[in-house]
Amino acid sequence: MDWQSAIKGFRSYLKLERSLSDHSIEAYSRDIDKLHQFSDIQIIKLKPDGVTLTDLRQFIAWINELGMIPSSQARILSGVKSFYKYLLMEDIIKNDPSELLESPKIQRKLPDTLSINEVNKLIDAIDISKAEGVRNKAILEVLYGCGLRVSELTELKLSNLYLEIEFIKVVGKGSKERLVPIGASAVKALKIWIDQVRVHTMIKKGEEDLVFLNRRGARLSRVYIFMMIKQLAELIGLNKTISPHTLRHSFATHLVEGGADLRAVQEMLGHESITTTEIYTHLDREYLKGTIIQYHPRS
Repeated sequence: MDWQSAIKGFRSYLKLERSLSDHSIEAYSRDIDKLHQFSDIQIIKLKPDGVTLTDLRQFIAWINELGMIPSSQARILSGVKSFYKYLLMEDIIKNDPSELLESPKIQRKLPDTLSINEVNKLIDAIDISKAEGVRNKAILEVLYGCGLRVSELTELKLSNLYLEIEFIKVVGKGSKERLVPIGASAVKALKIWIDQVRVHTMIKKGEEDLVFLNRRGARLSRVYIFMMIKQLAELIGLNKTISPHTLRHSFATHLVEGGADLRAVQEMLGHESITTTEIYTHLDREYLKGTIIQYHPRS
């Protein structure tokens, strides 16, 4: 089998069977393209179904020599493993050469988190005398109150709001749906935006079901939300590098500090693996110390 045919089949598998977004499919394809490039520079060119564990180890050494950081190497390796699982599933290969391939060790960087007071200051700094201020307050309340990714927020639909029972339906990575509880503050801010401001907006065709719109009645960009949060941080003199994801991280951290079960937080964040959720549960030393003092029998 040649590389072009293998990659084309892999892309179809990612789209049809794993329901991945176009962005994710492109990322996986780039990873396999790198393996293809590596195969082309070998004395004896490799075919997808002829790659061995030794070849893959040499490939990892090659991308390391190119200067790629461990996290990028690990991401590429994840794509390669998915590719060979696909080939095995399709009976194109009999043994998976990537099965025993070890990922490079990477340190997980813990992102900044905001205190509850800092979140309140950020929200209180919004000028709600303006229409966009009413919308922006609802945006921050939902980001922090539900722990959404910024892409999930920009794609949030009116038809997926169940405010009377305090739940919203979110479409996450890989088009996977989940129900997320929404608190009273976020519900109130959303209702004011929808009932008092959004209702007067001339909406662009095709965007009628989106919750958050710009002044022209079109969907908001991710960049706008990044910039809005950055400007609010500057306004209150916050000395932290923050983004929409900081509010998601803060959501999870505050839940765990309040005693929430890690599995429940995993469900709300939409993580497949509990190990992914653990990076969002960075607890400060005083909290950990307090927990030991309170619960350990010999404290």
